[in-house]
Amino acid sequence: MLNEGYAKQYRGGPFYVPSPLGERLMIPPKYVEELKSAPVEDCDFVGTFFEMFEGRYTTMGDRSTLHPRVAKTQLNMSLGDILPSVREEIDDSFRAALPPCDEWTEVAMADRFLTIVARVSSRMFGGTDLSRHEEWVNSTINFANDGFVLAQKLKAVPELLRPLVARTIPELKKISAHHATARRVIVPILERREALSKQEAKPKDFLQWMADEAEGVEREKNFISKIQLKLSFAAIHTSAAAPVQLLYDLCVMPEYVDILRAELDQVLQEYGELNKQALAKLEKMDSIMKESQRFNPLLLITFERIITKKTILSDGFTIPKGTTIGVPAQALSMDPDLYPDPEKFDGLRFVKAAEKGVSRDQYAASNHRSMAFGYGRHACPGRFFASNEIKLIMAYLLLNYDFKFPAAGTDRPVSEAAETQLIPNHDATICLRRRTDSAWVR
Repeated sequence: MLNEGYAKQYRGGPFYVPSPLGERLMIPPKYVEELKSAPVEDCDFVGTFFEMFEGRYTTMGDRSTLHPRVAKTQLNMSLGDILPSVREEIDDSFRAALPPCDEWTEVAMADRFLTIVARVSSRMFGGTDLSRHEEWVNSTINFANDGFVLAQKLKAVPELLRPLVARTIPELKKISAHHATARRVIVPILERREALSKQEAKPKDFLQWMADEAEGVEREKNFISKIQLKLSFAAIHTSAAAPVQLLYDLCVMPEYVDILRAELDQVLQEYGELNKQALAKLEKMDSIMKESQRFNPLLLITFERIITKKTILSDGFTIPKGTTIGVPAQALSMDPDLYPDPEKFDGLRFVKAAEKGVSRDQYAASNHRSMAFGYGRHACPGRFFASNEIKLIMAYLLLNYDFKFPAAGTDRPVSEAAETQLIPNHDATICLRRRTDSAWVR
C-alpha cells in the first residue's frame, strides 16, 4: 500500500495510508524540509513513540534532551577513543555467545546478535561495569521484549479500559523490575565515580558524559538510570537487527563474502587494526550494509510526527490538528529515479555511484534519498556509532567464521511486519565454522 501510494502520488503530493496505529499522512520531501525544524510543541516526535509503544505503561520514550545532547556532541566526537574497548568487547562477547564451532554448527544467530550488541553497546554506555554485568545486560534485552508484549496486549483493549487492564498484565510488573535493576546497577556506579578525587581520571563513556552534562532534575541518579535503560532499548534492538539481515543476505549471495574479506585484508594490512580511519576505508562493507538496509529497513515509515495544531504550509496545503505524518522510507528506497533497477540487490551499488562521480550515500546518511535513520533535528544521533559497531561485528564474523544456511537452496528468511516495523526472522538458523586460514583470526 505504501509502495502503491508512493508510485501514484508521492512525488506530486501527500497521501493517506491506514496502519495498525491509525491513519498516517505521508508527506513528500518538500514538506519534510519545511517541518524538520518546526517547534517540538507543534510537531511532536516523541508522541509517536509513546503511541507505538504505549509509553504511558511501558515507559518507553522520553522527552528528556539529555541523551540526544550527549550523543550529538560527546559520543560523536569521541568515536575514535571508544573503538578499542568496543573491539575488545566484540571479541569477548562472540566467544561467550557462540559454541566452539570447530565443525559446522547450527546456531540461531538473531538472538546471539542481540546479546552481543547488548554487551557491546553497554561497554560504550558504561564500560565493563555494565557490559560484564549479566543482570544489567539481560534487563536491557528483556525491557524491550516485555515492553513490546505489554504494548500489544494493551492495544487489543479499548483505550478507556487500559488503565484497569494494565494492572493485570504480568509484563507491567516486569517493566518495573527492569527499572529497579537499572537503579540498583547504575546508581552505585555514579556514586563511585562522584567519589573519585580530582587526580583520578573519569571514565570516557556515555554514562559519565550524561552525568557531566546533566542540568537540574537531570542530575538525579535515578533519573540517569531511567534514561540509560530506555537508551539501551533504543540502541540494542535497532543495531542488532542490521547484522542479522546482512548475514541472511550474505548467505543468499555468498559472492560478496570474498569481496568483503579482501577489503578487510587490504585495510588491516594498511592500518594494522580496525580503528576509526580504517573503518572509513571499508567502502564496500558500507555499501553492502546500505543495500541491505534499503531492502530491509527496520521502520517502513520514518519522520513520524504528531501535528498538534492546524498547520498551513508554504504552498497552502493544510495539515489538520492531530494528524500523524510520516515518510514512506521503504517505498522511497525503491524509487527507480533514486535507485536504478531498485528491485535488484546490488551490494556495490553505492561504491559504483561514487566511481561515477555521484555523491555516495553512506550507511549512516540522513537525507531526502535515505531516511532510515530519520531526518532533521531528530535524526538518530547515535547512527555513526551504530555504523561503526555493525562494521566491527560483521568484520569479526567474516574474519573468524565461515557461514551458510543449513540446507543448500534455502530461501532467505522472511522478515516479520509488526505495525510499521520490519523485524528480522528470529527462528532461522545459520551454520557456522571457525576459520583457520586467515591471518586475522582471533
